[in-house]
Amino acid sequence: MIFNMSIEDNFASFIDESSGVAVFVDSFDNNEFEVRIGTIEDSESVGVIHATTSEELNKKLADLFKAHQGGV
Repeated sequence: MIFNMSIEDNFASFIDESSGVAVFVDSFDNNEFEVRIGTIEDSESVGVIHATTSEELNKKLADLFKAHQGGV
């Protein structure tokens, strides 16, 4: 899955077309990003990411998604 979130965004969602897994990200301060993974109907919190750049955020999102899928 490709993540292209900006740290200026307060919310983003991504859906992996091959598996149907959804990733939801939200932030109130654009520094701490709450991540939920699951389906559109049901998702669970999988962690909080701290990032200061969009590149850092997207890399950490990809790493967290990969770990959640069992591909660490």
